[in-house]
Amino acid sequence: MADTCPDASHGSHGTPVTGAGGLGLHPDDLPDGLVVADDTGRVTCFNAAAARITAVRAGDALGRPLERALPLEDLDGRRWWTLTDPYGGLSTRVGQPERKLLLPGGREVLVSARYVRERPNGPVIRLVVQLRGTEARRRTERSHAELIATVAHELRSPLTSVKGFTATLLAKWERFTDDQKRLMLETVDADADRVNRLIAELLDISRIDSGRLEVRRQPVDIVGAVRRHVQAHTTAGQRAERFRIRVVEPLPDLWADPDKIDQVLGNLLENAVRHGEGTVTIEVAPARMKAHTEGTAVTVSDEGPGIPEESMGRVFTRFWRGSKRGGTGLGLYIVKGIVEAHGGTITVGRTPHGGAQFRFTLPVGAPAFLTQA
Repeated sequence: MADTCPDASHGSHGTPVTGAGGLGLHPDDLPDGLVVADDTGRVTCFNAAAARITAVRAGDALGRPLERALPLEDLDGRRWWTLTDPYGGLSTRVGQPERKLLLPGGREVLVSARYVRERPNGPVIRLVVQLRGTEARRRTERSHAELIATVAHELRSPLTSVKGFTATLLAKWERFTDDQKRLMLETVDADADRVNRLIAELLDISRIDSGRLEVRRQPVDIVGAVRRHVQAHTTAGQRAERFRIRVVEPLPDLWADPDKIDQVLGNLLENAVRHGEGTVTIEVAPARMKAHTEGTAVTVSDEGPGIPEESMGRVFTRFWRGSKRGGTGLGLYIVKGIVEAHGGTITVGRTPHGGAQFRFTLPVGAPAFLTQA
């Protein structure tokens, strides 16, 4: 195989780039495209990733002028190398930030560049260009578009209801009985709660995606929390016999964020009740974490049809709703983010009888004032 970067190491032909600790790294090992041009603007390095991203053979690029080997244009059709003029432009310029450019045929590529100079304000002796495909960015943009569409859809229904009932009450207040007014106001109240839940979900997703989800650890009675959630379901009309709570003692003291643990338990039990069948079993037991530290495991299982094998890998992704439609499909994504923010893990599987089984494990943790010290 021909060397795609015969001058990738400051003039030493075929020598790999030297990384930290003296580890030799060949340009073809890099995940992103690397293109290097010398002080005359001719390409001296065109690694394998660059060839894959641009669909240009390395042999066709090496030794050619950069503007011919990599004929980039911006989104307005202007020739990129003529526009930026790396060799004849401002001597204070150190490079170009990443931006989307086009290759012949309309192929999109993300390009950034660094101008290497022997001395400040001196001539460019080497131009280093990084190339990346746009697939990952497109996936992110598509995910954001799906999130916006989902939110708009979920908001439209309760807001339409709120607007309709309030407008009707304001226009025809005297025509309704007290019972009719109460029913309409209760509906408005329930829809307002739905909007609040959606906004809370969006805030959680934002914090999870940015790594800013805060965990304020306090003593948590996990068994008491499970019993509260089961009581809420029976109060709402579920049969008490549908729930079974199993506790394996002794349980270690658990320090966690009680509100967020409530959110996790509420989501898992709601899923089991809504999408599962038969008895919903919640087991709380001590557990050993990977680092051989103490932890607490909570398993929620049902006797329904379970989750298809082909869907197991998508359960904790955004917008996964399973076989029954309804909801935003964001709940399990948030649950996973909360558990992992506690340093725990969550898994999904099937019970011996085929029902769905979710198990999350939390480390014992420490009080917030100790972790923030």
